[in-house]
Amino acid sequence: MVNSRFCELYTPGILPYRAAWEWQRSLTFERRADPSLNDVLILLEHPPVYTLGQGSDSQFLKFDPNQSPHDVVWIERGGEVTYHCPGQLVGYPILNLTYYQKDLHWYLRQLEEVLIRVLAHYDLAGERIPGLTGVWIEGCKVAAIGIKVSRWITMHGFALNVCPDLSGFQRIVPCGIADKPVGSLEQWIPGIQLLEVQKQVAIAFAAVFQVHLITCEFPASGLTLH
Repeated sequence: MVNSRFCELYTPGILPYRAAWEWQRSLTFERRADPSLNDVLILLEHPPVYTLGQGSDSQFLKFDPNQSPHDVVWIERGGEVTYHCPGQLVGYPILNLTYYQKDLHWYLRQLEEVLIRVLAHYDLAGERIPGLTGVWIEGCKVAAIGIKVSRWITMHGFALNVCPDLSGFQRIVPCGIADKPVGSLEQWIPGIQLLEVQKQVAIAFAAVFQVHLITCEFPASGLTLH
């Protein structure tokens, strides 16, 4: 691995899902054209939205997607349906894995490691489950991961339940896993604040991927919000 990559950190707060998706696609396009550009880490929240990965099975929706009170968006990441809402910290790393390891399994395990380190900061034991992707605490899934990699440039990423309203997960089979409940950090740490966790995620990400974070202003040039 080449160490000391620079990584731009953006923390725009709550951003509509489709705007963040467009932003990611723009960033990945730029980096495919010019691989020398800095990496990027976006940490944000979304208004309520359901997203389904490439090839997702709609049987994991417990409602008619044409009559949903929230957006339902099919996207190009891997994985089944998940739910995003305020109180959930979503991370989108835009990394050129050519500078790290050209290994998707390695990348997924590194993302899990970031989140496990964050949980350890709060004296919580984050766990992996063999054969599955994500992070659990005492059998409850607190973090989901779904990625897309094109020409070794990553997009999409992870979602860590800090203090969200989990009721939206009741309308789906999260990640297609029916026998494991979804949890959030506030079940173990009442009153936990998302912005504090966001800081810890940035610290852990920099340590795991050995990058120097550069705090940048939002929005990035050329981003159209809608």
